[in-house]
Amino acid sequence: MQIGTYSLKNKLILAPMAGITDRPFRELCKEMGAGLTVSEMVASNPALRYHKRTLLKSDHTGESGLRSVQILGTDPQQMAEAAKFNVDHGAHIIDINMGCPAKKVCSVAAGSALLRDEVLVKKILDAVVNAVDVPVTLKIRTGWDLQNRNAVEISKIAEQSGISALTLHGRTRACKFNGDAEYETIKAVKKAVNIPIVANGDIDSAEKAQSVLKNTGADAIMIGRAAQGNPWLFSQINHFLDTGETLEKPTQSVIQSTLLTHLEHLYSFYGNTTGVRIARKHISWYFNHIDNIHQDTKNKVNQAQCPTEQILQVNLAFNF
Repeated sequence: MQIGTYSLKNKLILAPMAGITDRPFRELCKEMGAGLTVSEMVASNPALRYHKRTLLKSDHTGESGLRSVQILGTDPQQMAEAAKFNVDHGAHIIDINMGCPAKKVCSVAAGSALLRDEVLVKKILDAVVNAVDVPVTLKIRTGWDLQNRNAVEISKIAEQSGISALTLHGRTRACKFNGDAEYETIKAVKKAVNIPIVANGDIDSAEKAQSVLKNTGADAIMIGRAAQGNPWLFSQINHFLDTGETLEKPTQSVIQSTLLTHLEHLYSFYGNTTGVRIARKHISWYFNHIDNIHQDTKNKVNQAQCPTEQILQVNLAFNF
Protein backbone atom coordinates (compact mmCIF):
# COMPACT_ATOMS: atom_id res chain seq x y z
CA MET A 1 0.00 0.00 0.00
CA GLN A 2 1.49 3.29 -1.14
CA ILE A 3 0.38 6.75 0.04
CA GLY A 4 2.30 9.36 -1.87
CA THR A 5 5.97 8.77 -1.15
CA TYR A 6 5.23 6.49 1.81
CA SER A 7 5.04 2.70 1.65
CA LEU A 8 2.98 1.08 4.38
CA LYS A 9 4.19 -2.22 5.82
CA ASN A 10 0.79 -3.81 5.19
CA LYS A 11 -2.78 -3.14 4.08
CA LEU A 12 -4.30 -2.46 7.50
CA ILE A 13 -5.18 1.04 8.74
CA LEU A 14 -6.72 2.07 12.06
CA ALA A 15 -9.64 4.42 11.45
CA PRO A 16 -9.77 7.85 13.06
CA MET A 17 -12.35 7.73 15.87
CA ALA A 18 -13.29 10.72 18.00
CA GLY A 19 -12.36 10.21 21.64
CA ILE A 20 -10.68 6.88 20.90
CA THR A 21 -7.67 7.02 18.59
CA ASP A 22 -5.46 8.98 20.93
CA ARG A 23 -1.71 8.38 21.01
CA PRO A 24 -1.84 5.46 23.50
CA PHE A 25 -4.39 3.58 21.39
CA ARG A 26 -2.61 4.36 18.12
CA GLU A 27 0.67 3.06 19.49
CA LEU A 28 -0.98 -0.10 20.78
CA CYS A 29 -2.58 -0.84 17.42
CA LYS A 30 0.73 -0.26 15.63
CA GLU A 31 2.37 -2.76 17.97
CA MET A 32 -0.37 -5.23 17.12
CA GLY A 33 0.17 -4.87 13.38
CA ALA A 34 -1.62 -1.79 12.02
CA GLY A 35 0.35 -0.44 9.06
CA LEU A 36 -0.97 3.08 9.66
CA THR A 37 -3.06 4.79 12.31
CA VAL A 38 -4.98 8.05 11.94
CA SER A 39 -5.55 10.55 14.74
CA GLU A 40 -9.02 11.50 15.90
CA MET A 41 -10.34 14.46 13.94
CA VAL A 42 -8.97 17.91 14.72
CA ALA A 43 -11.14 20.97 14.06
CA SER A 44 -9.70 23.46 11.58
CA ASN A 45 -11.18 26.41 13.47
CA PRO A 46 -8.13 28.53 14.44
CA ALA A 47 -9.82 29.57 17.69
CA LEU A 48 -9.54 25.95 18.86
CA ARG A 49 -6.00 25.33 17.63
CA TYR A 50 -4.29 25.71 20.99
CA HIS A 51 -7.09 24.30 23.11
CA LYS A 52 -5.81 21.57 25.43
CA ARG A 53 -8.05 18.88 23.95
CA THR A 54 -7.04 19.83 20.40
CA LEU A 55 -3.36 19.65 21.25
CA LEU A 56 -3.80 16.25 22.88
CA LYS A 57 -5.55 14.89 19.78
CA SER A 58 -2.54 15.71 17.62
CA ASP A 59 0.17 14.94 20.17
CA HIS A 60 2.79 12.75 18.48
CA THR A 61 5.53 12.95 21.11
CA GLY A 62 7.60 9.79 20.83
CA GLU A 63 5.12 8.17 18.43
CA SER A 64 6.55 5.53 16.13
CA GLY A 65 5.99 5.19 12.40
CA LEU A 66 4.00 7.44 10.13
CA ARG A 67 1.79 10.12 11.67
CA SER A 68 -1.50 10.85 9.97
CA VAL A 69 -3.69 13.66 11.31
CA GLN A 70 -7.31 14.07 10.28
CA ILE A 71 -8.68 17.60 9.96
CA LEU A 72 -12.30 18.71 9.86
CA GLY A 73 -13.93 21.88 8.58
CA THR A 74 -15.81 23.65 5.80
CA ASP A 75 -13.68 26.70 5.01
CA PRO A 76 -10.96 25.98 2.40
CA GLN A 77 -8.54 28.56 3.78
CA GLN A 78 -8.94 27.39 7.37
CA MET A 79 -8.49 23.80 6.27
CA ALA A 80 -5.31 24.74 4.40
CA GLU A 81 -3.97 26.54 7.45
CA ALA A 82 -4.86 23.61 9.69
CA ALA A 83 -3.00 21.27 7.37
CA LYS A 84 0.11 23.44 7.45
CA PHE A 85 -0.10 23.76 11.24
CA ASN A 86 -0.26 20.01 11.74
CA VAL A 87 2.54 19.31 9.26
CA ASP A 88 4.69 21.83 11.14
CA HIS A 89 3.90 19.88 14.31
CA GLY A 90 4.91 16.47 13.01
CA ALA A 91 2.21 15.12 10.70
CA HIS A 92 3.51 13.05 7.78
CA ILE A 93 0.06 12.70 6.19
CA ILE A 94 -3.01 14.94 6.31
CA ASP A 95 -6.39 13.23 6.16
CA ILE A 96 -9.55 15.21 5.37
CA ASN A 97 -12.78 14.22 7.08
CA MET A 98 -15.80 14.15 4.79
CA GLY A 99 -17.27 11.03 6.31
CA CYS A 100 -18.30 11.77 9.89
CA PRO A 101 -22.08 11.30 10.25
CA ALA A 102 -22.37 12.89 13.71
CA LYS A 103 -25.24 15.38 13.99
CA LYS A 104 -23.10 18.05 15.66
CA VAL A 105 -20.65 17.83 12.75
CA CYS A 106 -23.20 17.71 9.95
CA SER A 107 -25.25 20.52 11.50
CA VAL A 108 -22.42 22.90 10.60
CA ALA A 109 -22.15 21.34 7.12
CA ALA A 110 -18.88 19.56 7.93
CA GLY A 111 -17.99 15.86 7.72
CA SER A 112 -20.27 13.85 5.46
CA ALA A 113 -22.54 16.89 4.98
CA LEU A 114 -19.93 18.20 2.54
CA LEU A 115 -20.85 15.42 0.11
CA ARG A 116 -23.90 17.49 -0.83
CA ASP A 117 -21.69 20.28 -2.20
CA GLU A 118 -19.24 18.94 -4.79
CA VAL A 119 -18.03 22.44 -5.70
CA LEU A 120 -17.01 23.10 -2.09
CA VAL A 121 -15.43 19.66 -1.87
CA LYS A 122 -13.12 20.54 -4.76
CA LYS A 123 -12.24 23.93 -3.24
CA ILE A 124 -11.29 22.31 0.07
CA LEU A 125 -9.27 19.52 -1.54
CA ASP A 126 -7.41 21.91 -3.84
CA ALA A 127 -6.64 24.29 -0.96
CA VAL A 128 -5.27 21.59 1.33
CA VAL A 129 -3.25 19.74 -1.33
CA ASN A 130 -1.65 22.99 -2.48
CA ALA A 131 -0.88 24.08 1.07
CA VAL A 132 1.39 21.22 2.13
CA ASP A 133 4.21 19.10 0.73
CA VAL A 134 3.00 15.86 2.33
CA PRO A 135 0.43 13.37 0.99
CA VAL A 136 -3.20 14.33 1.56
CA THR A 137 -5.83 11.63 1.92
CA LEU A 138 -9.63 11.82 2.05
CA LYS A 139 -12.27 9.84 3.94
CA ILE A 140 -15.86 9.84 2.68
CA ARG A 141 -19.10 7.87 2.76
CA THR A 142 -21.01 6.55 -0.24
CA GLY A 143 -23.18 9.67 -0.23
CA TRP A 144 -25.63 11.73 1.80
CA ASP A 145 -28.44 9.16 1.64
CA LEU A 146 -29.47 6.13 -0.40
CA GLN A 147 -30.97 8.33 -3.10
CA ASN A 148 -27.86 10.48 -3.36
CA ARG A 149 -24.82 8.22 -3.53
CA ASN A 150 -22.13 10.24 -5.30
CA ALA A 151 -18.95 8.55 -4.11
CA VAL A 152 -17.80 7.91 -7.68
CA GLU A 153 -18.14 11.60 -8.57
CA ILE A 154 -16.37 12.66 -5.36
CA SER A 155 -13.57 10.16 -5.99
CA LYS A 156 -12.96 11.63 -9.44
CA ILE A 157 -12.79 15.13 -7.94
CA ALA A 158 -10.34 13.82 -5.35
CA GLU A 159 -8.09 12.29 -7.98
CA GLN A 160 -8.11 15.50 -10.02
CA SER A 161 -7.21 17.52 -6.92
CA GLY A 162 -4.16 15.40 -6.15
CA ILE A 163 -5.49 13.33 -3.26
CA SER A 164 -3.04 10.49 -2.58
CA ALA A 165 -5.55 7.90 -1.30
CA LEU A 166 -9.28 7.70 -0.67
CA THR A 167 -11.02 5.83 2.15
CA LEU A 168 -14.65 4.92 1.57
CA HIS A 169 -17.00 3.80 4.34
CA GLY A 170 -19.68 1.61 2.81
CA ARG A 171 -22.65 3.53 4.16
CA THR A 172 -24.37 6.82 3.46
CA ARG A 173 -24.52 9.59 6.04
CA ALA A 174 -28.20 8.82 6.61
CA CYS A 175 -27.34 5.19 7.44
CA LYS A 176 -24.95 6.29 10.21
CA PHE A 177 -23.76 2.88 11.51
CA ASN A 178 -27.04 1.05 10.98
CA GLY A 179 -27.54 -1.96 8.75
CA ASP A 180 -24.77 -3.65 6.82
CA ALA A 181 -22.03 -1.87 4.93
CA GLU A 182 -22.39 -2.22 1.17
CA TYR A 183 -19.23 -2.77 -0.82
CA GLU A 184 -20.50 -2.44 -4.40
CA THR A 185 -19.92 1.32 -4.32
CA ILE A 186 -16.36 0.76 -3.13
CA LYS A 187 -15.85 -1.61 -6.04
CA ALA A 188 -17.26 0.98 -8.45
CA VAL A 189 -15.00 3.71 -7.05
CA LYS A 190 -11.96 1.45 -7.39
CA LYS A 191 -12.78 0.96 -11.06
CA ALA A 192 -13.39 4.67 -11.63
CA VAL A 193 -10.08 6.11 -10.41
CA ASN A 194 -6.39 5.24 -10.30
CA ILE A 195 -5.55 6.40 -6.77
CA PRO A 196 -5.34 3.86 -3.90
CA ILE A 197 -8.73 3.00 -2.39
CA VAL A 198 -9.21 1.94 1.23
CA ALA A 199 -12.35 -0.04 2.12
CA ASN A 200 -14.02 0.68 5.46
CA GLY A 201 -17.08 -0.61 7.26
CA ASP A 202 -18.00 -3.78 9.22
CA ILE A 203 -14.58 -5.42 8.87
CA ASP A 204 -14.44 -7.38 12.10
CA SER A 205 -12.56 -10.59 11.32
CA ALA A 206 -9.68 -11.91 9.27
CA GLU A 207 -12.07 -13.73 6.94
CA LYS A 208 -14.15 -10.58 6.40
CA ALA A 209 -11.00 -8.58 5.68
CA GLN A 210 -9.91 -11.03 2.99
CA SER A 211 -13.40 -11.09 1.47
CA VAL A 212 -13.65 -7.29 1.31
CA LEU A 213 -10.22 -6.94 -0.28
CA LYS A 214 -11.07 -9.60 -2.88
CA ASN A 215 -14.59 -8.42 -3.71
CA THR A 216 -13.91 -4.68 -3.88
CA GLY A 217 -10.40 -4.72 -5.33
CA ALA A 218 -9.45 -2.19 -2.65
CA ASP A 219 -5.77 -1.58 -1.98
CA ALA A 220 -6.19 -1.63 1.79
CA ILE A 221 -8.79 -1.83 4.54
CA MET A 222 -9.56 0.48 7.45
CA ILE A 223 -10.73 -0.91 10.77
CA GLY A 224 -12.57 1.16 13.36
CA ARG A 225 -15.09 -0.10 15.91
CA ALA A 226 -13.95 -3.73 15.65
CA ALA A 227 -10.55 -2.76 17.10
CA GLN A 228 -12.05 -1.33 20.29
CA GLY A 229 -10.89 -3.61 23.09
CA ASN A 230 -9.55 -5.91 20.39
CA PRO A 231 -6.24 -4.55 19.05
CA TRP A 232 -5.17 -8.14 18.28
CA LEU A 233 -7.48 -8.02 15.27
CA PHE A 234 -4.65 -6.46 13.24
CA SER A 235 -2.23 -9.32 13.91
CA GLN A 236 -5.00 -11.87 13.25
CA ILE A 237 -5.80 -10.32 9.87
CA ASN A 238 -2.15 -9.97 8.86
CA HIS A 239 -1.48 -13.60 9.75
CA PHE A 240 -4.52 -14.82 7.82
CA LEU A 241 -3.71 -12.75 4.73
CA ASP A 242 -0.10 -13.96 4.77
CA THR A 243 -0.65 -17.65 5.55
CA GLY A 244 -4.32 -18.49 5.12
CA GLU A 245 -4.27 -19.79 8.67
CA THR A 246 -6.34 -18.55 11.60
CA LEU A 247 -4.37 -17.13 14.51
CA GLU A 248 -5.58 -18.19 17.92
CA LYS A 249 -7.44 -15.62 19.96
CA PRO A 250 -5.45 -14.08 22.83
CA THR A 251 -5.61 -15.86 26.15
CA GLN A 252 -7.19 -14.23 29.17
CA SER A 253 -3.76 -13.51 30.64
CA VAL A 254 -2.66 -11.79 27.41
CA ILE A 255 -5.81 -9.65 27.41
CA GLN A 256 -5.21 -8.73 31.04
CA SER A 257 -1.56 -7.82 30.46
CA THR A 258 -2.36 -5.75 27.36
CA LEU A 259 -5.18 -3.92 29.13
CA LEU A 260 -2.99 -3.05 32.12
CA THR A 261 -0.29 -1.68 29.83
CA HIS A 262 -2.89 0.34 27.95
CA LEU A 263 -4.20 1.77 31.24
CA GLU A 264 -0.73 2.86 32.35
CA HIS A 265 -0.23 4.68 29.07
CA LEU A 266 -3.60 6.41 29.43
CA TYR A 267 -2.75 7.62 32.94
CA SER A 268 0.61 8.88 31.75
CA PHE A 269 -0.87 10.63 28.70
CA TYR A 270 -3.90 12.28 30.28
CA GLY A 271 -2.96 12.46 33.95
CA ASN A 272 -4.57 10.35 36.65
CA THR A 273 -8.00 11.96 36.88
CA THR A 274 -8.77 12.22 33.17
CA GLY A 275 -6.91 8.99 32.47
CA VAL A 276 -9.19 7.03 34.79
CA ARG A 277 -12.26 8.52 33.16
CA ILE A 278 -11.04 7.87 29.60
CA ALA A 279 -10.01 4.33 30.54
CA ARG A 280 -13.54 3.27 31.53
CA LYS A 281 -14.81 2.87 27.98
CA HIS A 282 -11.68 0.98 26.92
CA ILE A 283 -12.00 -1.40 29.88
CA SER A 284 -15.63 -2.04 28.94
CA TRP A 285 -14.59 -2.94 25.40
CA TYR A 286 -11.88 -5.33 26.63
CA PHE A 287 -14.38 -6.94 28.99
CA ASN A 288 -16.61 -7.73 26.01
CA HIS A 289 -14.01 -10.33 25.06
CA ILE A 290 -14.01 -12.00 28.48
CA ASP A 291 -16.69 -14.40 29.64
CA ASN A 292 -18.32 -14.40 33.09
CA ILE A 293 -17.57 -10.84 34.16
CA HIS A 294 -20.52 -9.79 36.31
CA GLN A 295 -22.20 -6.42 36.15
CA ASP A 296 -21.24 -5.73 39.79
CA THR A 297 -17.60 -6.04 38.81
CA LYS A 298 -18.07 -3.66 35.88
CA ASN A 299 -19.80 -1.18 38.19
CA LYS A 300 -16.88 -1.22 40.63
CA VAL A 301 -14.42 -0.57 37.80
CA ASN A 302 -16.52 2.41 36.65
CA GLN A 303 -16.76 3.78 40.18
CA ALA A 304 -12.99 3.78 40.72
CA GLN A 305 -11.63 7.32 41.06
CA CYS A 306 -7.88 6.75 40.95
CA PRO A 307 -5.51 4.53 38.94
CA THR A 308 -4.65 2.27 41.88
CA GLU A 309 -8.29 1.46 42.57
CA GLN A 310 -9.13 1.05 38.89
CA ILE A 311 -6.24 -1.36 38.32
CA LEU A 312 -7.20 -3.30 41.46
CA GLN A 313 -10.75 -3.75 40.24
CA VAL A 314 -9.56 -4.78 36.78
CA ASN A 315 -7.27 -7.42 38.24
CA LEU A 316 -10.09 -8.71 40.43
CA ALA A 317 -12.28 -9.00 37.34
CA PHE A 318 -9.75 -11.35 35.76
CA ASN A 319 -9.58 -13.50 38.87
CA PHE A 320 -13.27 -14.28 39.38
